[in-house]
Amino acid sequence: MRNMAYLKTTGIVIKEVNTGEADRIITIFSKDRGKILGFAKGARRPQSRLVAGTQLLCYSDFMLFKGRDMYYVSSCDIIEPFYDIRNDLERLTYASHMNELIGDVVQAEQSATDILQLFLNSLYMLSKTDKSPLQIVRVFELRLLSVLGYAPVVNGCISCGNFEFDNMLFSFQDCGFLCGDCALEGKNTLRISEGAAKALNYIIYSRVNNLFNFEVSLGVLRELGKISERFIRERLEKNYKKLDFIKTLNIRT
Repeated sequence: MRNMAYLKTTGIVIKEVNTGEADRIITIFSKDRGKILGFAKGARRPQSRLVAGTQLLCYSDFMLFKGRDMYYVSSCDIIEPFYDIRNDLERLTYASHMNELIGDVVQAEQSATDILQLFLNSLYMLSKTDKSPLQIVRVFELRLLSVLGYAPVVNGCISCGNFEFDNMLFSFQDCGFLCGDCALEGKNTLRISEGAAKALNYIIYSRVNNLFNFEVSLGVLRELGKISERFIRERLEKNYKKLDFIKTLNIRT
């Protein structure tokens, strides 16, 4: 590897695959290059200096060497291991759902710093706070869609401009709010409460550092879930099923 170009980057492991007797191939969501494939030789040996930093959801500083088909991991210095997530089945399930979305929308060799910041902030909230995991995920989903260019218009009625949040329907066809005077309930619209309308407005338009600074009821979270689940399915053309496992844990979210 003496003649290989090296890359120093910060990133989080979003996929790990065991290979050979003790090696590991990891996918890193990096700050500078989007998704990077890295070969970590001997990383599964207990004494390896790569064993901890190449585990799923570990956020580290990486030194990588460019090979013919992928990068080779030379070293990694852990910034945040997110142990609290990986050691808790409920939190890991929510994180795995977010991780699957990340894996589908982030491209190789393309910087996505806004998405990386959103992902890391969401994992931090999931790991270090008592905030409802379901709320963290719904905020993550809706803000991710916004960053990807699918932001719904939720600062007033698309048709007439009415901004009274107590009389709104969410239109999947028009991608935003329609007031009760401009829309009828049907398969392409969902009547939502004032609380859900305000929450949507906050999630889409608030500063990223304040994104999780609000509280809502379980009922509002269920309304947000109906919107985000369908929105994701229609925009990303995929059904995401990992959160179905939460129902089997008999956890009140």
